[in-house]
Formats: sequence, structure tokens, C-alpha cells
Amino acid sequence: MPPMPARWVAWTATLWVTAIAAFVRAFHYGTPAEIMFDETYYATEGQELLDHGVEWEPSTNTGAFVVHPPLGKWLIALGIKLLGNNSLGWRLPTMILGTVAVLILTRTAIRMFRSVVLGAAAGLLMAFDGFQLVLSRLAILDIFVLFFVLAAFACLVVDRDKRRERWLRAMENGLDPSRPGRAGRPKLTWGGVPWWRLGAAVLFGLGCGVKWSVAFYLPVFLLLMVLWEVGARRHAGVRRPWRDTFLDEIGWVALFCGIIVATYLTTWTGWFLTDTGWKRHYLSAELGRDEVPVLGALQNLFYYHRDALNFHEGLVSKHPYQSWPWQWLILGRPVAIYYGNSPTCGAADCSSVITLLGTPVLWWSFIPALLATTWLGISRRDWRALAIILGALAGIVPWFYYQIADYRTMFYFYAAPAEPFLILAVVFVLGALINAPGVGFSGRTLTFAQSDRRLYGTIFAAAFLIAVALCFWYFYPIWTAQSIPHDSWWHRMWLGNRWV
Repeated sequence: MPPMPARWVAWTATLWVTAIAAFVRAFHYGTPAEIMFDETYYATEGQELLDHGVEWEPSTNTGAFVVHPPLGKWLIALGIKLLGNNSLGWRLPTMILGTVAVLILTRTAIRMFRSVVLGAAAGLLMAFDGFQLVLSRLAILDIFVLFFVLAAFACLVVDRDKRRERWLRAMENGLDPSRPGRAGRPKLTWGGVPWWRLGAAVLFGLGCGVKWSVAFYLPVFLLLMVLWEVGARRHAGVRRPWRDTFLDEIGWVALFCGIIVATYLTTWTGWFLTDTGWKRHYLSAELGRDEVPVLGALQNLFYYHRDALNFHEGLVSKHPYQSWPWQWLILGRPVAIYYGNSPTCGAADCSSVITLLGTPVLWWSFIPALLATTWLGISRRDWRALAIILGALAGIVPWFYYQIADYRTMFYFYAAPAEPFLILAVVFVLGALINAPGVGFSGRTLTFAQSDRRLYGTIFAAAFLIAVALCFWYFYPIWTAQSIPHDSWWHRMWLGNRWV
């Protein structure tokens, strides 16, 4: 693996990419100023959290029954607190975290590929994705899900590098990994605590505090942690890497899960501190039982979760913009967020719309990229490919269960946490086209064949990025409610009524 690029080069590129993402996301992000789509729930509930500490039902003057945890709405409430109960306030947190997600993806790709070029490409692809753009300018929960999943994964990637550096330092100081028992393993010091891994647990718990679907990623992240630890020990020359990994890491894994649970419960602080939240005193008020301090509150929260789970599993009402998981990557059914008739376009018939639709050139490359990443990962035994594929599948495959059962209404924006991994798959393939196996952007001498491959691979990668940017520019009006002639809007509906 080539060394990490110079920090100043990597950060300069990262900040430029982030600035581009910030500009297109912040420009008139409060337009239109009215409530759109599910903002009617989340912006309203954000204000209710500020007023009452819990979501509120005015007709009964008590806490309302809502089916998503409160953290995402608390984040929206923070924007309302800062800028007021208006579109600028509702959407400020999503705009900021949507932009920061581009920064995190850029840094993560630089670390994974050891390439500023490929890292910047990953960031630009997310910056120029209409799906992520719309979610970043809309006060709903899914951009928060994307952010926390990506941030937790980024921490685990850093943790992988730090753990390997720990083994290397120990071996430089005389450690013999082939020795049995503790003598062959680094001593646990304060600096040896996997802080990045524990940070990932906090971020994962926060993600669960936005939507429960983040839990789909728990087995993936646990598996990657174990596989990366085993790989580090095997590379160091440990005689029994699997056994030693189990002995050394079982405690950290347990702590990882414990932090997730503790962090998730913390997101319910507003509910715990009130007496008016839904089922806050279910045991005493409805069952006539005594409530033991702390334990009673946790039991009441359990009953709340039971009701919410029953609601999710029984959500079968049809919606004109619902879609199945197999449609998401082919843009089979985007979501119409807003439609207005604005007379300012200079034509007789104008349209002002916001459609949740990924940049077509980018999204239609995802399936080929996933297939190529799988093939290249198997043939090259590349750890990055496994992480990318599992991350993408975790955001999409579990939803097929509900499609098969046919009892759950689903929408395209459920694919949000998979998007960073889908982009990484594209970048992985672009890197493979540019570089011969085993060759990276490390300045080493190339053979003529390798140099020729790099030239044509770089041309293809640049052409692809330009195509995505041009496609983004073309579709930008229907992601930002710009007033355009009705015919111009219809020309962008490439799949006809499937996109209307």
C-alpha cells in the first residue's frame, strides 16, 4: 500500500471539493420557503421539541406518538433555534451535515486509496449528485442517516490504520509477534486504546437515534473490525491471528456495542426528562404497576419501541412515489418533493419543481461498478472492495425482505446510507482502470505499458467526472425549484411518466 499523500496537499484538495459542495448546497437553500413533502412532520416536530421536550399532540395537550427516534428532529430544532421557525432554520442542519459528508467521504477515500486524485474524485461525485443535494436542502431525516453511517465508517477506516501502526511500532521496539501469549502482543497503553473505534460506536449510536435502519450496518461494521484486526495480526506474523483476535478484541467489541446502546438512549433524554412523552408512565398510568426509578423508565421506553415497531411493520398504505429496492439504483421511481407554477421563466407555461433524483450518469454507473468491484476485489484480495461492497449492500439488501413480504411502503430515499459506498465503488473501478495491479499514485517508475494504461485510464476517469458534472448542471434546475419552461422540465424526464 502506498504511503499517505502529503497532508497539505490532501487537505487543500479536500477543502476545495468541500467548498464546491457547500456552494451548490447553500445557494438559496431556503427556497421555496414553504413546507415541502415530509418537512410537514419533521420541521413541526422540531419546534415541538423546543417547546415541550417531546413531540406534541395539540388536540390532547400531551406527547404524540411518533415512530422515529428524536435525534434527527433535535438537529432540525437546533436550526430553528438558530435561525427561526422558517425554511432557513429547518434546513440549516441538513445543509451543513450534507456538506460535511462530502468532506468526510473525500478524506476517507484519500485514506483508503492513498490518492488525492481518487479522494477528490469521490468527493466531487457526491458533490455533483442530485440525490444527495436534494436531501441536503430538505428538512427530513435521511441525510442524517447518511452522515452518521459514513462518519462511523470513516472512523473505523482510521482505526484500521492506527491499529496497524501500533503493531509496527511495537515490532520496531523489539516485539516478536511469533511468541505465544501476551509476550507476542503489544502491551495495552492509554495510547493503544482504540479511540477511533469507540468514536465510531458513538456515531453509530447517534445514527440509530435518527432512524433504526442504521442498525442494518452493525453486523457489517463488526465483521470488518474483526477481519481487519485478523489481517493486521496475520501481516505482523502472529501465529494464531484468529484466536488472539478473539481473546484481545472481545472486550472491545462488547464495549463498542455498549457505547452504541448508551449513546442511543442518550438521544431520548428529552423524553426521559418529561412526564408528558408518549407512554412515559405507561406502567403506572395504564397498567397500574409501580415504576422503579430508571428501570421503570426503560421499561416504558421498551413499550414505546414495541408500538413503533408494530407501526413500521404494518405500514402498507400505498403512496404514488413509493418504490421497491430493485428500482433504486436504476432510478425507477424518484420522489416528487415540490411542484409549483412560477411565471418568472419568460415562457407562457413555467414549472418550478424539486425531484429527488440521483444524477443519472452517476447512478446508472453504480451496478456496473459494484460488479467490477466484486470481481476486482476477489481477484486481487483487496480489503477495500469487501468494505465497499458490504457497505453498499447493507443499505439496500435488507429492504428486499419487506418487498418479498409485501407489507412495507418504501421510498427511494431509503438508499441514502448506501450512497457513499456506491460512490466508493465507482472510484475503486476508476483507480483500477488508471493503475496496473500493485501500482498506486506513489511516484514509482512505471513501465511503458503501465504508463500507457495510466494515460488512457486517467482520460476515461476525467471524461466520466466531466459527464457527471455536465449532467448535474443540466438537472440542477429540477433539484432547486428554479423556474423553467414546462417543455424544459419535461425534456429532463428521461424515463417519461416514471419520473413524474
